[in-house]
Amino acid sequence: MNRTLLFGEGLFETILWRGETKKLRLHYERMRSSAKALELPHPSYEEFLKAIKTKAQKDSGIYVKVLLLFSGPNSFGEKPENYELKVITGEPPEVPESVKITVSPYRRHSKDPLCRHKTTSYLFNVLVRREARKRGFYDALILNEREEITECSASNILLLKGERLITPARDSGLLWGTTIEVLRREAGVEEEYIKVSEVLSADSLFLVNSLIGVVPVSALGEERLPVDREVLRYLRSVVEGFNSPRGT
Repeated sequence: MNRTLLFGEGLFETILWRGETKKLRLHYERMRSSAKALELPHPSYEEFLKAIKTKAQKDSGIYVKVLLLFSGPNSFGEKPENYELKVITGEPPEVPESVKITVSPYRRHSKDPLCRHKTTSYLFNVLVRREARKRGFYDALILNEREEITECSASNILLLKGERLITPARDSGLLWGTTIEVLRREAGVEEEYIKVSEVLSADSLFLVNSLIGVVPVSALGEERLPVDREVLRYLRSVVEGFNSPRGT
């Protein structure tokens, strides 16, 4: 029985494929960590890598989506017995020069056990993105029950305040991305509880994920935001260096 189809019991990773890099390892480790936390069977790193290489062939710089799908009993309270790795490839999205975002009317609870894992139960994220696009924005900030910022529909956020780089604390209720992890390790990003008012007074705001890298936010709602181009270049260079085969 296909438990991913019936119950949304699946995991996935979206990757900008550059070959075997340190960044790729982070994607695998996140998938493995989620599988363990949710008590799901999972592949070895070697199996994960082989599945991608078989599909991607010799291509580089392409979009790769790795799905970990499950089968087993048709009772939702049971655990899956088997897994399947499915890999989808395509052209990566165009990276915008800058974006305008808003605040989503939908809320997330900080104790939601699923928001910390990249699961195929993705409808909440879909609704956040659709609603923002209907209003003419690229994406939207998701707040929790304490009015703290968590993330956007498919990206972490990063604030520049003076010389500090800040991102929402993990226990605000969010998916910790591989790209924000790179910046935590390499650029000293700190975690804090962040309210919308703090974004409006920041020196810059960036969206961060594996496919777009680092993109500046030029406006939150009707409020224009400054963009520090020097910091933007630095952040992009850090991410690029970590996702280079030379860095493995």
